[in-house]
Amino acid sequence: MKATTTEVQNNFGHYLKICQHEKVVITKNGREVAELMGVSEVREDAPVYMGRGVPMSYQQFQELARSSEKNYEYIDGEVFLLTSPLYPHQRAVRGIFGEFIAWFRDKKCEPLVSPFDITLYRKGYNEKVSVVQPDILVICDSEKIDDTGKYHGTPALLVEVLSKSTRSIDLLKKLDLYMESGVQEYWIVDPSSQQVIIYCFQDYQIITVTTLKHKDAAESIIFPGLKVRLEQIFTN
Repeated sequence: MKATTTEVQNNFGHYLKICQHEKVVITKNGREVAELMGVSEVREDAPVYMGRGVPMSYQQFQELARSSEKNYEYIDGEVFLLTSPLYPHQRAVRGIFGEFIAWFRDKKCEPLVSPFDITLYRKGYNEKVSVVQPDILVICDSEKIDDTGKYHGTPALLVEVLSKSTRSIDLLKKLDLYMESGVQEYWIVDPSSQQVIIYCFQDYQIITVTTLKHKDAAESIIFPGLKVRLEQIFTN
């Protein structure tokens, strides 16, 4: 069926139910500009909601997240469905997280693993909210976890392991988002090239970029002594 952008924005819950059974084609000024589909129809590498001038509001995203058992990320007005990762991805996550757990034992900061929502705001834009689920995160402000178990702080360090469906998002969208929201360090782990890129941020800018390969060890900038050997996290 077809609906105008105004109709969808004003009656999002109604069209959310409809799209579980049939595709909703959204029009603007008589032109087709977007599609709203049920999660069963979404391709692994496609956004759930194709914005193209018709962004999904944060309130609409919250309604979508509450009404579905699927995991989503919300970045700059776009919603992305998170799909099940493959073995190389999970092996890398396991190797890094295992080293993090051991190193942070008895320390103030704490490593956590996805799925775990974090809500980020770009510097100076409290209305520009994004909700993401990094593969691994390190938090040093556990006092910002509320009574329901939701976290309202900014992680010190984030790790994303690349996969085919998330590569461009992790390399571009999330790099920019993490830099502008106060994250201090960002690891991009690439199982296909077997390398790790570490970005260190300060004052919302990149101050260092380090690329590790082969038998190198990835070492944190903000947590001196925290190391992970690449041969421990990549398949041969």
